[in-house]
Amino acid sequence: MDKCIFCQISKKDISSFILKENDDFIAFLDIKPHAPGHSLIIPKNHYVNLLEIPESLAENLISIIKDVILIISKSLKTDNFTIGINEGKLAGRLIDHLHIHIIPRFNNDKGGSIHSVVYNPPSQSVEEIYRIIKKYES
Repeated sequence: MDKCIFCQISKKDISSFILKENDDFIAFLDIKPHAPGHSLIIPKNHYVNLLEIPESLAENLISIIKDVILIISKSLKTDNFTIGINEGKLAGRLIDHLHIHIIPRFNNDKGGSIHSVVYNPPSQSVEEIYRIIKKYES
């Protein structure tokens, strides 16, 4: 994906503030941070979403997430983070390359919990939603 900015960053064709990398992922500071230390973790290969990531990469993904949290925690003196993925356009994803946000949290940062992102309670009961979902279980 020659035009994908994240592919260009992973190949180091575009410079970035790299915090950590392993064989499969690279972590760098977001250029439009919502907090000091706001970072992104991307796969080095082009995957649009989590469903495309091979399960064999899961260990390296968890490892780099933990490493970035530890680096930021020690350096910026916080043990609080919001970690998230905007999966799809309706969720706010702007670049079609999987990226995981690591957002450090601080006192009075004006942020909320992940629950504050969406409030669209279903009209059906939780039991009804469960049955709908279970119909499509593979």
